[in-house]
Amino acid sequence: MENNIPIHLQEVIFASSDTAISRQLGKLEETGQIKKIAPRIYTSNFNEPEDVIIRRNIFTILGKLYPGAVLSHRSALEFKPTTANQIFVTYTYTKKIELPGITIRFMEGLPATEGDNPFSGELFVSQQERAFLENLQSSRQIGPTSKTITLLEIENKLEQIVQVKGEEGLNQFRDKAREIANKLGMQTEFDKLNKLISALLTTKPSKILTSPLAVARALGNPYDKHRIELFEKLFIELQQQPYKESQDKNKETNAFRNFAFFEAYFSNYIEGTIFEIEEAKSIIQTETPIPNRYEDSHDILGTYRLVSNQTEMSTTPSNPDELLNILQYRHQILLGARTSKKPGQFKDKNNRAGETHFVDHTLVRGTLIKGFDYYQALQEPFAKAAYIMFMISEIHPFLDGNGRIARVMMNAELVKVNQTRIIIPTVYRDDYLGALRRLTRNDDPAVYIKMLQRAQEFSTSLLANDMQTLENHLTLSNAFKEHDEAKLKIIPL
Repeated sequence: MENNIPIHLQEVIFASSDTAISRQLGKLEETGQIKKIAPRIYTSNFNEPEDVIIRRNIFTILGKLYPGAVLSHRSALEFKPTTANQIFVTYTYTKKIELPGITIRFMEGLPATEGDNPFSGELFVSQQERAFLENLQSSRQIGPTSKTITLLEIENKLEQIVQVKGEEGLNQFRDKAREIANKLGMQTEFDKLNKLISALLTTKPSKILTSPLAVARALGNPYDKHRIELFEKLFIELQQQPYKESQDKNKETNAFRNFAFFEAYFSNYIEGTIFEIEEAKSIIQTETPIPNRYEDSHDILGTYRLVSNQTEMSTTPSNPDELLNILQYRHQILLGARTSKKPGQFKDKNNRAGETHFVDHTLVRGTLIKGFDYYQALQEPFAKAAYIMFMISEIHPFLDGNGRIARVMMNAELVKVNQTRIIIPTVYRDDYLGALRRLTRNDDPAVYIKMLQRAQEFSTSLLANDMQTLENHLTLSNAFKEHDEAKLKIIPL
């Protein structure tokens, strides 16, 4: 008992062989200031159940009552009891001890070695390499009563190491595990680990791998697991409802191009490439950049070249290879003037927007390929358009131009089946970006889908046979205003 800390601030108090302390604890218990909740364990907390108190303080308890114990096996990786309320510790004997709300499984084994981490009091925790070796031991139990996690979970954790630290980091991990295995006599476990790492790094056959993440790495297409889970949620939500068909009223060549002009204009405005309408018209009509704005001018022109070409905008991918190819050549056209942004090449370094970190550059191809599975399974044109737009935006496969490419890919899905293309006007930009963020950060696809449905409803109200008439309609709809100046109005034809 800590003499300098008041009793009411000590949630767990331990029995002592010191006679004076034992007498003091006895008096405190008699006067109702503390109560015994387990052998050698007292508490001053009378407001919460005993199991809650024990679980919250389990590492303190282990470090105090079992000095030199090593939190090991799955517990060294999970740092919490299993769903069967068990925690695994290497100690001087094998025994099972029941405490309120938790079972401690002691396993006789070697004490902490160099590199094992002091954790709480005199409790240690197996260093990562030792914990992996321990989790490759044989276990007679399965599920939450097993001392080891599953092989699939081990492979996923190895994949996380290579994603964060690269292949060199995983090789260093293997070298350290080899040293520990020699010290602790765990050569059999190291042989298993070595085979998994070799397969993961494609130096050995990948048939021994079971994790989809690990197999993808071995095949050269590692992917972002979190993003694929997010794409699955969007896919499921998109599958829940039919979508109203909105026949394109602007298929005739002149109308198609007039619509495409504003599609390109607003798409660039969203990204901060801002021109006056007449300036943008001049760029398109003359194919000549405005002085001192060469790259910005070519962004407008490149976007327009894509979205005004009906043949190009009727092209959609039928397999993952086509998806990669379409993305790269469209990006080449879109950002051809920005050589520093490597037009047509997937990013070679990571990018972010505010607090959002996009897919790691080493996982772009694999995440596109894996995400294509959900795209291919969708049937409704609107659903396919909404899915592919978010997938490209979320992966952010290029150094720049990702939002514009995502919107091109979205509208290509609609042009192919003669459905109304979607314009995101300036006044609706904040709604658009907010819905994207909500899906990214809160895993909430409903707002995103509704946002695009309203954008398409607005776009359906646009008749583009005459450029000036279309511009007037957009003005009346508040399309050119900022979001804090007005709201988007949908004016029926």
